Amino acid sequence: MENRSNRRRVIKNILAGSAAIAAGSALPSFASTEKKPYQLKGNIQHSVCRWCFNDTPLEQLCAFANEIGLKGIDLVGPKDWPTLKKYNLVSTMCNGAELGLTKGWNDKQYHAQLVKNYMEHIDLVAAAGYKNLFCASGNRNGMDDETGLKNCEEGLKQIVGYAEKKGVVLQMELLNSKIDHKDYMCDRSWWGVALCKRIASPNFKLLYDIYHMQIDEGDVIRTIQDYNVYFGHYHTAGVPGRHEIDETQELYYPAIMKAIVKTGFNDYVAQEFIPTATDKLGSLRKAVEICDV
Repeated sequence: MENRSNRRRVIKNILAGSAAIAAGSALPSFASTEKKPYQLKGNIQHSVCRWCFNDTPLEQLCAFANEIGLKGIDLVGPKDWPTLKKYNLVSTMCNGAELGLTKGWNDKQYHAQLVKNYMEHIDLVAAAGYKNLFCASGNRNGMDDETGLKNCEEGLKQIVGYAEKKGVVLQMELLNSKIDHKDYMCDRSWWGVALCKRIASPNFKLLYDIYHMQIDEGDVIRTIQDYNVYFGHYHTAGVPGRHEIDETQELYYPAIMKAIVKTGFNDYVAQEFIPTATDKLGSLRKAVEICDV
């Protein structure tokens, strides 16, 4: 009787132990269903444009940028650079020297003021350890393409040599003139590329805004393939509407980003969409994941 009882206890313990082992081995499979933080692949240097999230305090945006792996924030002027530095972020596209978008380098009457502004800003950008400085062509106001090219060349050549010396890259943005910026002159890639060729400096490039150029000319990937040597920066947004870059719009950003990476581009891609979702920062996180190829 005693032996039989011992056997029963042994068998019972073995079965209990087996059940515990089985349960334990199942635990990792449950744990693996939990969503892990997204890890950036490192092929794209991600950024975001400040103005799209103006209702988010800059410190909060900086903290979130660190959380999702952004390198910096676009279109941030000198007064806010200390905040960026506090969070080890870069002003990925500096601004503040321009006279707006409508008064630009294509009009000689603004050259004297622009030269003064940009010489001062080039010093500020270089001293801060940053690189990219925004500029604009200005509106046509009845001006033909050739005159605009000549005027921009004449004005920009007065400062580009100094930009080279200081390691600052002037970046003229391509904007659509169909919907958002009526009459803006630098509204086609070919025009911007023609200006780059005339200035002939590695410190003058184009800010290729994917949203704007989809509206005015389309053929985004082919344009990137053909003219990437002249593009020093990229902006994103959904078409139509300039909102989230998800499945609600017509551009397929993973393919566009792959085309950019394939060119060997190693500078910044900044999100410039206006979020419509309640969780605006969640939209930013998703956009970065979409573009991280």
